[in-house]
Amino acid sequence: MKRSRWAEPLPWALLALVGLTLGMSSLKPLFAAGFPTLDRPMYEQDSFLALMLSHIGLVAVSSLVSVLLGWAAGVFATRPAGLVFRPMIETIVAMGQTIPPVAVLAIAAPLIGFGETPALIALALYGLLPVVQQTLAGLGSVPEDVLDAATGLGMTPAQRLWRVEWPLAWPVMLSGVRTSVIINIGTAAVASTVGAKTLGSPIIIGLSGFNTAYVLQGAVLVGLLAVVVDLGFERLMPRR
Repeated sequence: MKRSRWAEPLPWALLALVGLTLGMSSLKPLFAAGFPTLDRPMYEQDSFLALMLSHIGLVAVSSLVSVLLGWAAGVFATRPAGLVFRPMIETIVAMGQTIPPVAVLAIAAPLIGFGETPALIALALYGLLPVVQQTLAGLGSVPEDVLDAATGLGMTPAQRLWRVEWPLAWPVMLSGVRTSVIINIGTAAVASTVGAKTLGSPIIIGLSGFNTAYVLQGAVLVGLLAVVVDLGFERLMPRR
């Protein structure tokens, strides 16, 4: 049974995200009533639109780096010349996610300065693991008889990769990209600790100043952004 377009969650989630991003300041009386002990119940140091755009830009650039590096590493590790390096590659990308982003930021910021650069490094490293894992899983799931048939048709290794392996592995690989981006949306909030403007700014300031209203405003927008992007990826996933 075909679902009514009015029942689709993506448009409603997107509408809520845009509405709150542009109209959060109009909810100041509501936050003032909900948090009467706070002198400043509404975050006003930056516009939420500017924070949203900066947050999306940071996630987009870092995720692009993670995806390109992850795909390249995954493809290399499944080729004959790279099989011997596969355990090392898996270990390195796993280490990249076991190290907390805060630790990477704390090390990188004094060396290369505060702002978006250390945040991009931390997020790119943190997003590698799911991309590499799912690239390996996707390419490894291609049936051997399909590969043999492609070789029998006279395809070169490169042609076999792009015409046979990549299309068959794409759904699994895309799921890795989806996971990586969603992780980075949440993790990017931490980047505000080194001076990057993100939706984490009201959260960090709210936590340091015991201002729950600030934390709530930032957290709701981060959560909605993650939901919208996740639903968008769901639309991209191949239908069975």
